[in-house]
Amino acid sequence: MSTLPPTTSGVARPDADREWLTDLVDDGPAGRHAVRRLREVLLRATRHQIWRLRDLLPGAGAAELEDLAQQCADDAVVAVLQRLSTFEGRSRFTTWAYKFGVNIAGVAVRRQAWRHREILLPDALAWHIDPAPTPDALAGAADLARALEAAISRELTPHQRRILLSLVVEQVPIDVLAERLGSTRNALYKTLHDARRKLRAALIASGHLDNRPDRSTR
Repeated sequence: MSTLPPTTSGVARPDADREWLTDLVDDGPAGRHAVRRLREVLLRATRHQIWRLRDLLPGAGAAELEDLAQQCADDAVVAVLQRLSTFEGRSRFTTWAYKFGVNIAGVAVRRQAWRHREILLPDALAWHIDPAPTPDALAGAADLARALEAAISRELTPHQRRILLSLVVEQVPIDVLAERLGSTRNALYKTLHDARRKLRAALIASGHLDNRPDRSTR
């Protein structure tokens, strides 16, 4: 029998959660049965997410989507078992585990969708402006565009420019970009955060933004 770590709230976990955690670390029949039950939960999660995102895979049929869901369920089981010690009891265990299936399936779909697509790493900003704006709107947009383009060119490193423009302008999924660049999500998020902070400071200095507190830049 394993002991359960205390929850941060101090509230005892439901008996069902205690049973899950105890059985999943069991080496015998109870453990094998618990893993099968866990996989059923995770397969429901991966199927749900893959079918929700199926428009991203227009050439995939039902059999291919089901195969992807099965693969993702296997990966999610491994992920949950590796992270059992992080479960804090803030939600039901099955709710906590379900999110692993949803997240893993979402990443898998995005990777599949971008599998044969070239990822451009632009080094300059390309603007798409409304072809029929009012004169005031056109002048304001053009002024802001010039200021932002100058800030991107002067304030950001080449790496920060490529990451910012790929993620924000080209809308490349961060998981896909991290994989193509041999990087990690956290590293790219850090680069994006630093780039946005520099741009905000530059636009405040040029008078294009108000100097108001922004939690995202701290």
